[in-house]
Amino acid sequence: MRQADVKRDTLETRISVRIDLDGTGKATLATGVPFLDHMLDQIARHGAIDLEVKAEGDVHIDDHHTVEDVGITLGQAFARAIGDKKGIRRYGHAYVPLDEALSRVVVDFSGRPGLHYFVEYTRARIGSFDVDLAREFFQGFVNHAGVTLHIDNLRGDNAHHQCETIFKAFGRALRMAAERDDRALGAIPSTKGAL
Repeated sequence: MRQADVKRDTLETRISVRIDLDGTGKATLATGVPFLDHMLDQIARHGAIDLEVKAEGDVHIDDHHTVEDVGITLGQAFARAIGDKKGIRRYGHAYVPLDEALSRVVVDFSGRPGLHYFVEYTRARIGSFDVDLAREFFQGFVNHAGVTLHIDNLRGDNAHHQCETIFKAFGRALRMAAERDDRALGAIPSTKGAL
């Protein structure tokens, strides 16, 4: 049962995340930030993760706290659902194109949080969504999921395409890394014997 249900309540946001790592890609999303909902749907669909996210935040100020705190809460849910990491593949990677855009994402369930983010967006906003918030989402995720994450947008002229390829590749990489490895059932994927 690789599932988790996590709630986060602060003075800025109220967030609940329910996740099933062995799902089929179903998503129920209501964050109050429509573009974030669209990106979370990419993670669920391409990661074959069932995901339910509800958020209420101070979007009357801006979307920053909501986006960052959804990343934090999703990271906490992932850490809880993945458990002791016995029998997982640990590493995952994906290249995903969307028309002219191409991104590469590599993830390691190392237990060591680290974000290496190399994206130069062609514009500062996608509709009303500030592209800087994508990095804040991923930083929140890695800090609380305990993963090392490398994100590279290799090319792209359309900022929406750039961002979407990143989230699709992230979903695919998570799926690969979190998959059960039939050749290593019950084993921690580390020479240290712990992650």
